[in-house]
Amino acid sequence: MFKKRLYFFLILLYLFSFNNVFADISKYSNLDKLEFDIYRNNKLIGYHIYDFVREGKDLLVKSKIFFQIKKLGVVFYSYEVDGNEYYSDNKFVKFESKTKQNKKNKFCNIFMKDDEFFIDGSSYSGPAPEDFMIGTWWNYEIINQKRQISAISGRIIEQEVKLLSEDVLKYNGIEYEALHYNFSSTDSKLSKDKKLNTDVWYDKNNFIWLKATFEKKGKWEYKLRKLKKL
Repeated sequence: MFKKRLYFFLILLYLFSFNNVFADISKYSNLDKLEFDIYRNNKLIGYHIYDFVREGKDLLVKSKIFFQIKKLGVVFYSYEVDGNEYYSDNKFVKFESKTKQNKKNKFCNIFMKDDEFFIDGSSYSGPAPEDFMIGTWWNYEIINQKRQISAISGRIIEQEVKLLSEDVLKYNGIEYEALHYNFSSTDSKLSKDKKLNTDVWYDKNNFIWLKATFEKKGKWEYKLRKLKKL
């Protein structure tokens, strides 16, 4: 009986250790909720909300994005995403998301099969690279990765990350010491609309995502609205 349990433990250890990109997320053990306001050209258009749902050693990170762009009161662009990110013992297990972009549907599912992670997405389906991370941004470990997976379509994005500065950000009367990074695509052959070029700020002390900006048919900005801890 002991040998069977040991064998089972070693198998589990292998499954969760071969993919080291989803590093230990225990530093977020007291995080309950993150809420962001989304701005386009300095106008509030929507939100991005994370809920951290725990049950024993399991963690479910529920992510919801919604925004609309209007002109003369008429909605001409809408975007809605629902995603679920699953962890056990602080290690990644699987991911699933559905996106409605106007009338177009996109999706991304990441799962394990035969001791290997696979991606089933609207832009890419196939084996996941050995080292990868989902581009949901809340996890500071993404700064250490050479590639991220689009949480919308499953596209594999080769990236370079640079620390630009240390800044002070102030939200709701609270000052944060922030590390300012730039994430950019390393594939020069990508079209402009596919290239990653995003600035992201993380709290220097507790590694919480605070802000993000990028240019894409306008100036976009994600600002932390609410941080809730257990």
